Amino acid sequence: MPLTPTPPIDAVITWVDGADPAHLAKRHALMAQQGQGLHANGTNPHRWGSSDEVVYCLRSIANNAPWLRRIWVVTDGQIPDLTTIPAATRARVTIVDHRQIFRGFDECLPTFNSLSIESMVWRIPGLSDRFLYFNDDVFLTAPLSPDDVFDNGKPVLRGKWVDYSDLCDDAGKQHDPAFLNHYTQMNAARLAGFQPRRMWASAHVVHPLRRSVLAALFDRHIAEFRSNIGHKFRDLGQFQPMALHNHTCIRSGNWMAAQVKDYLHLRSGAVIDFPPEEVRAFLRRSTLPEAKFLCVNDLPQVEAVLPDTRDWIERAIGA
Repeated sequence: MPLTPTPPIDAVITWVDGADPAHLAKRHALMAQQGQGLHANGTNPHRWGSSDEVVYCLRSIANNAPWLRRIWVVTDGQIPDLTTIPAATRARVTIVDHRQIFRGFDECLPTFNSLSIESMVWRIPGLSDRFLYFNDDVFLTAPLSPDDVFDNGKPVLRGKWVDYSDLCDDAGKQHDPAFLNHYTQMNAARLAGFQPRRMWASAHVVHPLRRSVLAALFDRHIAEFRSNIGHKFRDLGQFQPMALHNHTCIRSGNWMAAQVKDYLHLRSGAVIDFPPEEVRAFLRRSTLPEAKFLCVNDLPQVEAVLPDTRDWIERAIGA
């Protein structure tokens, strides 16, 4: 496995410790100020929970993608505990404050909205043109090569073609927290010229992105981006920036579809909807060689039912 691919590829991870007193005080004050009209998906406390996911994410990169050039951790003035991260990986980590990527748009801070933050991560000073975007609850679970994410410079997209047209006028699902992601991807698809009846639904996985594509989209759709970053909490009217990037690449032909499903997503509520042994079997699959990515939403919820969840994550990431 090459130590440094040419051209370089960076990693960007968004992270926050929602239990931090300063962060908690700002969030509660803003929620009280904005009233009761916020979407339930945007105010669920688990969205800001931190249970060492960023540490597992970084360790998974150290074990399975040591060729990544730099790792940028985007935070709200907080610094994660990196003492358990291998020294060579720790040396490549740079902490980026929200104020750096929102420079010139300071009125949008503070923000507690991942969609708003994702709209601006491409503005990290020094970020490579090709980069991988991680939520902190996404882990690499097998050796990853540059070709797994960029094929001759084209982003390799994971997901599927879907028909979401039945969601357009479904008022119930519009207010259902579980469907907000569907609507923000629909909004992105429309912005790129795709209709809900045939659009690409991005999986909950690492996203290969081109900084130059996002910069051009920001210039082309400046009004929409300004609206997107203006929401302090997730909102039904927002678009998902990664989905906008992906549909733009699809329209231009500058993309590749992953040939196999090599990712696993343990969604919030899975431990409620399925028996514990089925969930444990799902986690066990993440230790198999064909699984390269694992996303575990709401780790505390899973741990409450399966106390050995972290053991399975440790095995999966190669610790």
